[in-house]
Amino acid sequence: MEKIKVQDSIGTVLMHDMTQIILGVTKGPRFRKGHIVKEEDIPVLLSMGKEHVYIWDPTPGLIHENEAAERLARAVSGSGLIFDEPKEGKITLTAAHDGLFYASEDSILALNSLEGVILATLHNHFPVKKGDKVAGTRVVPLMIDEKVIIEAEEIVRSFSKSILEVRPLKRLKVGIVVTGSEIYHGRIQDKFGAVLQAKVEAWGSVVLGQAVATDDVPQIQSCIRNHLSKGAEMVLVCGGMSVDPDDVTPAAIKGMGAELITYGAPVLPGAMFMLAYIGDVPIIGLPGCVMYSRKSVFDLVAPRMLMGERLPRLDIVKLGLGGLCLECSVCTYPRCSFGK
Repeated sequence: MEKIKVQDSIGTVLMHDMTQIILGVTKGPRFRKGHIVKEEDIPVLLSMGKEHVYIWDPTPGLIHENEAAERLARAVSGSGLIFDEPKEGKITLTAAHDGLFYASEDSILALNSLEGVILATLHNHFPVKKGDKVAGTRVVPLMIDEKVIIEAEEIVRSFSKSILEVRPLKRLKVGIVVTGSEIYHGRIQDKFGAVLQAKVEAWGSVVLGQAVATDDVPQIQSCIRNHLSKGAEMVLVCGGMSVDPDDVTPAAIKGMGAELITYGAPVLPGAMFMLAYIGDVPIIGLPGCVMYSRKSVFDLVAPRMLMGERLPRLDIVKLGLGGLCLECSVCTYPRCSFGK
């Protein structure tokens, strides 16, 4: 590329987007790559602080930032992602549908370790809506050695799975068991079931039915089996999760021969969370905080199981870093630190 004074640039072709910033009004490309400079453009360029411009002077082995960004975006994009054309050398990747954003941390680190390559993303397992921005990529220099981009493409191919993707939630059939003698005998009204049903339906799944059991191991187990016999693909058992003598939900679940993944999670609210499996069906024990806290461990874990993931205990343990909900007066989840 060749650097020339703005006053001498009339008739030349710009080789990159040029950004204009008007405080409080706009920030964006005023002149696009390929624009032929006209006489009336000179005062605008000077007002933008541009004393010089770069014009095209092709050099073998170098590629323009726009081409580099396009190749990077194409390489890292998996299913459920779309990307736009380059703007000021950057390409934005957005969600093609609602779902969870999946990102390979090792792959992102490997790419960003290349000199001049930038890939910025949301956190792994971030819930997104169609059209949400999930990642952006570009290179730092205006022109970059094509060998760097080839190496980036080879890094992507070396990983068996897509580096970035948005996976849609599956539509599962969910059974709910509410426990507690106070609810079973009608001493207080159940509010747990309605909270869980609203969450399940908001995720696109369907509630098969709700059952109420007293603090009795055989009765809780009978309710769980009844849901399973009706085809439940997930069973939520709420209440009775503490260490009080009358709280027998964990014993009921373990007593069914379920494969226990964890009883306890390093998440607040949600420390007394329980996850077990009967065959491929997750049986989830939920503490009382899920009922009154706007967000809890349930919101971090359930969507991943609605993806069809079978979570190991290590994945629950990892939630400790970022597992403290600040319980803000105005909840902005997932655009906050919780679960990140």
